[in-house]
Amino acid sequence: MADHSDRKTTTPELEELRASQAAKKRPSADPTHILDKAIYQLWDTINDLDQIQPERVEHYRVSIFGSSRIRRGDPIYEEVKKLSADLARLGVDIVTGGGPGLMEAANAGAVEGQIESKARSFGLAIHLPTEEAANPFVDKVFRHRTFFSRLHHFIRLSSAFIVMPGGIGTALELFMVWQLLQVKHMKEHPLILVGTMWPGLIDWLHGSALERGLVSPSDFDVIKVVGSSDEAIPIIRESYERWLQQERANANTGADS
Repeated sequence: MADHSDRKTTTPELEELRASQAAKKRPSADPTHILDKAIYQLWDTINDLDQIQPERVEHYRVSIFGSSRIRRGDPIYEEVKKLSADLARLGVDIVTGGGPGLMEAANAGAVEGQIESKARSFGLAIHLPTEEAANPFVDKVFRHRTFFSRLHHFIRLSSAFIVMPGGIGTALELFMVWQLLQVKHMKEHPLILVGTMWPGLIDWLHGSALERGLVSPSDFDVIKVVGSSDEAIPIIRESYERWLQQERANANTGADS
């Protein structure tokens, strides 16, 4: 008779028990490590995709940044609305955060300007407890869950940036664009600061950062500070005309090839 003494006695119940005991002995996965790894992989993917640059920008678009708290009836609201309408009449697309306040004013002005052009109005919306849904004046809404992706989208869409009065969010957008111009990740993208609140910021940077060598004088060459939106329009018009000339040159090159 064969000796079966070395065989393990087993039943489905015993196998399940053994499996559960083995699982308890294995070290549990660290959720933080898994999350960090996933985020790094996402960033790698974004960096890879960012290398796929279009051969040319098909539309000239201006992002207008400003406070969501300045509402209809405020002179600045009306100023932004007129600015956006004038730019849209030139044929320039308007991009905002898609929310209320000065974003709504810019999108509303773009709608008025569309009567005389094919300009479009875009909103890059983000969910915030203090803001409602996207304003009703956008032709196309892109919804974002993070400021990171939203800021990146502003950069990808825009050929110029106008910064109106605003708070922390507006300052974040301003410094994001300014740094990309500083390190030359973007070139020939006008960055225009409009209104009386920005000269104080520039003076502070001159006194606190420039004098200590923390920034360079050339860093201030990439921005324009103007007193009113009427002064911003010629800067955008000049940039837009250069873009149109480049478009015509590209079209002629394509026809000759």
